[in-house]
Amino acid sequence: MSSLPKRVTLLGSTGSIGTQALDVIRAHPGRFVVAALSAQSNADLLIQQAREFRPAAVVIGDDSKYETVKAALAGQATEVLAGQGALTEVAGRPDTDIVLTAMVGYAGLLPTVAAIRAGKSIALANKETLVVAGQLITQLVNKHGVGLYPVDSEHSAIFQCLVGEERNPIEKIILTASGGPFRGRTAEQLATVTKAQALKHPNWDMGAKITIDSASLMNKGLEVIEAKWLFGLRNDQIEVVVHPQSIIHSLVQFEDGSLKAQLGLPDMKLPIQYALGYPERLPSGFPRFSFLDYPQLTFEQPDRATFRNLPLAFEAMQRGGNAPCVLNAANEIAVAAFLRDEIGFLQMPDLVESCLTKVSYLAEPSLDDYVQTDQETRRVAHDLVGRL
Repeated sequence: MSSLPKRVTLLGSTGSIGTQALDVIRAHPGRFVVAALSAQSNADLLIQQAREFRPAAVVIGDDSKYETVKAALAGQATEVLAGQGALTEVAGRPDTDIVLTAMVGYAGLLPTVAAIRAGKSIALANKETLVVAGQLITQLVNKHGVGLYPVDSEHSAIFQCLVGEERNPIEKIILTASGGPFRGRTAEQLATVTKAQALKHPNWDMGAKITIDSASLMNKGLEVIEAKWLFGLRNDQIEVVVHPQSIIHSLVQFEDGSLKAQLGLPDMKLPIQYALGYPERLPSGFPRFSFLDYPQLTFEQPDRATFRNLPLAFEAMQRGGNAPCVLNAANEIAVAAFLRDEIGFLQMPDLVESCLTKVSYLAEPSLDDYVQTDQETRRVAHDLVGRL
């Protein structure tokens, strides 16, 4: 173990993952120091965090809140920046060892690219980065020799199962899904569900966007695409099984047929801590799992006919190119429209499917192509919202 604390830049510090990451850092004084923090619009919490952790820099994504943050932190040696360009610049600063990307959605792509190009290790909670540009990100990670440590509980589980198995080929991985709050519902029942119902996840406490994605099974679809790139898998090596208790976080099957699984209570602080502390397992006071509290662990097939986002994600992965980028951008618009009560729950996959057919397909996109695809998809999706 290094005697020097690990310097962490936390992009998205006011969200669910960001605040839990700061809980982990707070619990390990001397192990970590905060180099920089960022938030999109929650200036009040960002100010509170900056006063506690005293980072070298903070970034507020919403330019209109820059003066508020700057005035509040005028008495300490913290540089205050604003805007997307500042996020990208801070992500690659030399006073950082690891960048935890906890931003929501496509917005995490460019800062993650900048951090990788600067040679920083990445603790990846922003799955959309690999969904949108998995091939490009994988190439950059290999080129710059950086560590890429997954924070999603499912991918952290796979990562943990693979430690020490570098010479043993994977036959397949099995990603587990809780099934969300609407598991077992019919399409007729889903036609009238509300956002309040969709935001009540049975096992996990997450932000609004990922909670809706979980309810629609799009989150599992995005995780499938992320897993392909994280672990260098073929499309046919990834399966999804519904596991309502969320105790087995995912499994790896090797060529001899043996399965390894990672188990634990549903608590995001554990995969966050594992990513930040890797290769060490740091002590924790997290609640411990007991089989006696869960005498039955159950499994079932996902209902792909009703929850169409999951097969749409598999189809986008199979098609490749910029199709997953289209899938992601269309879904971000669909979720935002659902949360504004502009479309119904079952209209979200309708919108995603329409965008996949309408937006120009590129087989070998560059980074600029991904940016343009994202912009084009959002234009198409916004237009479709008004017609659904």
